[in-house]
Amino acid sequence: MNDIILQTDSVEREPHSHSQVLFVLILTTKYHFSLFRPTDIITLDMNFYYYWLWLVFLFMLPYLEQVYSNSRPSFVNIGAIFTFDSSIGKVAKLAMEQAVKDVNSNSSILHSTQLVLHMQTSNCSGFDGMIQALRFMETDVIAILGPQSSVVSHIVAHVANELRVPMLSFAATDPTLSSLQFPFFVRTTLSDLYQMTAVAEIIDFYGWKEVITIYVDDDYGRNGVSALDDALAERRCRISYKVGIKSGPDVDRGEITNLLVNVAMMQSRIIVVHAHSNSGFMIFKVAHYLGMMQEGYVWIATDWLSTVLDSTSLPLETMDTLQGALVLRQHTPDTDRKKMFTSKWNNLTGGSLGLNSYGLHAYDTVWLVAQAIDNFFSQGGVVSCTNYTSLHSDKAGGLNLDAMSIFDNGTLLLNNILRSNFVGLSGPIKLDSERSLFRPAYDIINVVGNGVRRVGYWSNYSGLSIVSPETLYANPPNRSSANQHLHTVIWPGETTSRPRGWVFPNNGKQLRIGVPIRASYREFVSPVKGTDLFKGFCVDVFVAAVNLLPYAVPYRFVPFGDGHKNPSYTEFVNKITTGYFDGAVGDIAIVTNRTRIVDFTQPYAASGLVVVAPFKKINSGGWSFLQPFTPFMWIVTACFFFFVGIVVWILEHRVNDEFRGSPKQQFVTILWSVIYLRESYCHALLNSCILLYMLWYKRDYYYTTTNK
Repeated sequence: MNDIILQTDSVEREPHSHSQVLFVLILTTKYHFSLFRPTDIITLDMNFYYYWLWLVFLFMLPYLEQVYSNSRPSFVNIGAIFTFDSSIGKVAKLAMEQAVKDVNSNSSILHSTQLVLHMQTSNCSGFDGMIQALRFMETDVIAILGPQSSVVSHIVAHVANELRVPMLSFAATDPTLSSLQFPFFVRTTLSDLYQMTAVAEIIDFYGWKEVITIYVDDDYGRNGVSALDDALAERRCRISYKVGIKSGPDVDRGEITNLLVNVAMMQSRIIVVHAHSNSGFMIFKVAHYLGMMQEGYVWIATDWLSTVLDSTSLPLETMDTLQGALVLRQHTPDTDRKKMFTSKWNNLTGGSLGLNSYGLHAYDTVWLVAQAIDNFFSQGGVVSCTNYTSLHSDKAGGLNLDAMSIFDNGTLLLNNILRSNFVGLSGPIKLDSERSLFRPAYDIINVVGNGVRRVGYWSNYSGLSIVSPETLYANPPNRSSANQHLHTVIWPGETTSRPRGWVFPNNGKQLRIGVPIRASYREFVSPVKGTDLFKGFCVDVFVAAVNLLPYAVPYRFVPFGDGHKNPSYTEFVNKITTGYFDGAVGDIAIVTNRTRIVDFTQPYAASGLVVVAPFKKINSGGWSFLQPFTPFMWIVTACFFFFVGIVVWILEHRVNDEFRGSPKQQFVTILWSVIYLRESYCHALLNSCILLYMLWYKRDYYYTTTNK
């Protein structure tokens, strides 16, 4: 037994040798069995074997723990790049710090490994962001959170791709940051592609067709407006005027004033502002000064404004400049977990800093990385780096970047990030094929008084609705126009009436509408003497169609022809193709050769031959059935009447006694014989009365039915 103890002591002195552990177990078992004779082995008590099995397990437990701990490091580094003093950065910094504390205090994730977060500010500068990203690579950072700015994200994403470090941005919304160009870029917030779709559906919902966009002239602003242009085109709307302003902290009030003066001279009154907070508030301040926040205008701001409204309390003077504006805000479900964190947040900040949607995304991003790292280690992943050889070539010059290295297992960690699926503070955290959050949704809020009121929701699942997206997810999607609803909006000027959205522009170009001056058929088109106006059926149809348009169309009629003879309509149509006329109004026939060079409207007059006859009112008196008989027709009828009677008298006079007698008697016989030759005078008189009665009754029935 002393040998066993000594052997055990030797094993304890060398805990890292797995082969020695196995050798000691085998040796111990052999030595134990050598104490008994072969015939005594069968009689051993089974409890004795159980005792030795437990002893072996307890003996190996410290070594198994050490082997497990050797596969996971004691800490792991992640980095974060954003602007500390911005509206998003202030909230994100505190949210990520709290998320790291919650992760490290949770024993169910990362276990003995501590998550270490290194933060660097980029000051919204692409150069500073790149420098900070390179510094992270010297500390074996295996994931980068941020950057906050889309401009900086474009630059840092190139560094992340080269060094195979996953980059998760909780605030970069530029839709051109795609996984095709940047395979290691993951967006943990909503893309502006969805936000601009929401703006386009709001514009289409209210029936507006043209909008004006004011945007910051960088990647964030330009690409966002480009996405809006595409979304509007799908709904047969368009951007009529684009206004770009310089990006940066210094905003020139005079420059913005000149830009807004030009906007005020335009036709559209629908203005979309996609900018940063510093320039955005200046735009609204100048617009309020110029009287552009009055009735008739519509202002729509993207989520830059809601981020500030949720984070800080604005002065009353600033809130006055925002009255009536529609604002989009990233939607996050009102869950119990979110309410508990909001209460905890208020205790941390003392109510001085509000929690916005980007802060929730930043918190969830830390948890997303932590869970992915935990799965990474469970799959046998190891944090190992290889020197970036490209920096040691002649191309590197004098750069001292020897510490730069490539994360060997970056692809494995990235795959674990993409497969993440859990419920965070901002809702379900699941990435789609575009590496963006699943089921995007926005709140639509209205700035009223000193706060905001929610007028509806937009989701990629069901469009505009007054019901929360979580409720609609339980039902099949319905994007029909009848299912799109929003609450009443209080527009600028404190009105609830839907603004028309356009006015007659002060600097708009008038359309030249050609009008033929004919010598005949002047009912279609003819000039009004002494004026430059025109009248006629074609002109009335054109004016009625223009009045039905949801926007203003300035135009003027330009005559074609001298009025002494009909002009050539082929030459008239050719004037449109040359640009002399913008359009034409008149009785222009639609023929094949003309349809090849111009577009015609639908014909508004039926083609073919018609008969035009004067309408004469019919007299419905008792003797109206006699009106078709003219005096000449009465004379001819009377002549035929007597002619037939004379012929009958000539034929019957010699053989029929009824046709004899005095001349008076024979004359009467001739008259009655014409009607009924073989009946008596009484019977003939009765038949005549019946005939007259039937004619009278038929006449009354006809006029009664036709006048109903």
